[in-house]
Amino acid sequence: MTVPLEQPADRALARPARRGWAAAAALAALVAVGAAVLLDLRPPAPRGADAPAGSFSATRAYAHVQALGAQPHVAGSAANDRNREHILSTLRGLGLETSVQDTVGAEAGQLSGGEAGATFARVRNVLARLPGTASTGRVFLVAHYDSVQVGPGGNDDGAGVAAILEVARALTSGPRPRNDVVLVLTDAEEACLCGASAFAASHPLAGDGGVVLNLEARGSSGPVIMFETSRRNADLVAAFARAAPHPVGTSFAVEVYRLLPNDTDFTAFLDKGFTGLNAAYVDGAAVYHTPLDTPASMNRASLQQHGDNALGLAREFGGLDLTTVDAGGDATYFPVPGGLVRYPGWLTWPLAVLALAAVGALAWLTRRHGRTTWPRVAGGFGLALVPILVAPVLAQLLWAGLVTLRPGYAVLDDPYRPLWFRLAVLSLAAAVLFGWYALTRRRLGPAALAIGGLGWLAVLGLALAAAAPGGSYLAAVPALAGALFGLLALRFGLLALWFGAAVSVVILVPTVALLFPALGMAMGGVAAFFAVLLGLAALPVLDLLFAEAGGQRAMVAMLARRRAAYPALAGGLAAVALTGVGLAVDGFDATHPSPTQLMYALDAGTGQARWLSEESTRQEWTSSYVSSTRSVLEDFPGLGPDPFLTGPAEAASLPAPTVDVLSDSTVGDKRVLRLRLRPQRPVRLVSLHVDAATATVESARVAGQPAPVGREGERWSFGTVFHAPPPSGVEVELVLRPSGGPVSLRVMDGSDGLAGVPGFRPRPPPVGVAGSHTSELLAVARTLTV
Repeated sequence: MTVPLEQPADRALARPARRGWAAAAALAALVAVGAAVLLDLRPPAPRGADAPAGSFSATRAYAHVQALGAQPHVAGSAANDRNREHILSTLRGLGLETSVQDTVGAEAGQLSGGEAGATFARVRNVLARLPGTASTGRVFLVAHYDSVQVGPGGNDDGAGVAAILEVARALTSGPRPRNDVVLVLTDAEEACLCGASAFAASHPLAGDGGVVLNLEARGSSGPVIMFETSRRNADLVAAFARAAPHPVGTSFAVEVYRLLPNDTDFTAFLDKGFTGLNAAYVDGAAVYHTPLDTPASMNRASLQQHGDNALGLAREFGGLDLTTVDAGGDATYFPVPGGLVRYPGWLTWPLAVLALAAVGALAWLTRRHGRTTWPRVAGGFGLALVPILVAPVLAQLLWAGLVTLRPGYAVLDDPYRPLWFRLAVLSLAAAVLFGWYALTRRRLGPAALAIGGLGWLAVLGLALAAAAPGGSYLAAVPALAGALFGLLALRFGLLALWFGAAVSVVILVPTVALLFPALGMAMGGVAAFFAVLLGLAALPVLDLLFAEAGGQRAMVAMLARRRAAYPALAGGLAAVALTGVGLAVDGFDATHPSPTQLMYALDAGTGQARWLSEESTRQEWTSSYVSSTRSVLEDFPGLGPDPFLTGPAEAASLPAPTVDVLSDSTVGDKRVLRLRLRPQRPVRLVSLHVDAATATVESARVAGQPAPVGREGERWSFGTVFHAPPPSGVEVELVLRPSGGPVSLRVMDGSDGLAGVPGFRPRPPPVGVAGSHTSELLAVARTLTV
């Protein structure tokens, strides 16, 4: 027996006036839900200096940001020494047990020398301990106090260090925690994560492990996102949900970050078996690692959220029995207004399978009720793939067009004022979705298209369950909610569909909003992809824009079909207009300069010099220095194997580093060399490489630390890059098998600043310095034999 096509509620809505009001009300309600979700993501208002002693004040913390971010302070520099003294005096003033770990650290996760060489640094970590009353373990608050060579690090990581100093003040103003709280302000994070690596590997306070809370910044504003965790994170996430006053984090972010090549100090702790959480704010990324990363660029609301969460978590973990933490598996979690939704990771597959089954049941019952047919369902499923694919592609083409018009965007990855471009991507996704729907709705019907969209969500939920379990909820839960409320709508009327759309809005709106700053406009297609998924999940409500009143005459029906194209047209026009506005307001100027990357490399042995650039898209200013592309691995192996843009340069009168032979002995058929690599000028780094044609290095030590050697067939049989070298130099011990003659060594050092280099012309005001670890590097190399 077939149920009538329309329930009473549906028949009431069929009247044009009522349907219009219902459409407006349903869409307005969805927009209100989305707005509430976005408002909940905003960082809290910064608190003033008069905030209670036991609470976090961004105003008090910002005073430390101003002191620490006054100028660039790369590891080993005098400016970094001054910042270290500021940190030490602050912590000692709080009565904490404070010390400096002065040692040599190896790069975190270093397994092989690679073409550039094994990386080390002299580090001076600042450590302080607040003893617990009955400690069951240690809680580590971690941030790095060094900056890149061209930026003052007001956000990265002045925010993290300042937050920890203010958290320490708040903790010491109240009762002592149960567990030890250890503050670890690391050195040389920007160079190689070497400070964190040295602490985690060798300091007595790290010997028994513990819970790490790492504080970072990759921009200047936005919500603080808990974007990385250790494995088996269920207990950690539960504590985060309970104790963080403003918890923003998703298990999808954890999955994405695990796939990326990016690292922070947290990596060094994970390598040594620590558990913990990693958090950062990431919007405003155009200033990241650049001279614009000043204290003035910081949004103090983001600093407030950083500090509030860090203080809440320090107290939470400070009071737990830490021997029971990390006892469960991974959790799935995501933000909703007021907190986090979380559930055990083992539910991922059941929910994904249930979502697929629910969509199948919806298709079957909808067909049985006479609202669609199997061919139409199949067509709806197949055609739903069109907007899923087309919208991300168009978003990437939009970015390619922007880079063509503004080549500087290729260096930034995200514009200085990205809002208009982000809205353009969303408008573009809406135009694709509405256009597709207008073209297919009349032929296949809204039911088939809605089921097809939910079908792809269910399939994606299964795919993510297999590839990235923490992200499966993004598709599986909206598919499940949409299918279940669709089943209810068959019995109680179409308005039940609104609730399924609302669930999708709550889950997917934060994802789209956070993906834009996390990945940048350069990967805007990812945000467009999830925006389309949101649209597909909300199709039953969006259909109210397209629905036609029953019994229309032919002319009225034709006008209605044309009217169905209006949303797509509006979306397309909005995308064009928003892009135009973005280009108009985001022009490069003295305060928002076009970033350029330039280096100078001199072979002191031959007297030949060249300009180098890492730019993937050559900028106009840089083009006056470089013209061709080539690898410099042969002459400057410390810079790595990647190709550079290069051009001829005038030779400067600069000394290359020297090598002193401390001892030279033979053990069996092996030659054992003890060398001292000494820079002859103030430098940030030195490197030494052994020519594989003259000797095979079988083992090596750098500053007493074991170092990996090169692999068979590589140009250099050994290489090392040492950051923040002492003026006395770096000792290197090599056990090698010579080829019968002298051993050839290629040595190099690097300092920062091109102002005194012959032929260098200062940048005009609209041209700036790119956020690169090699920007403004001045490298000098030569070949020596021993």
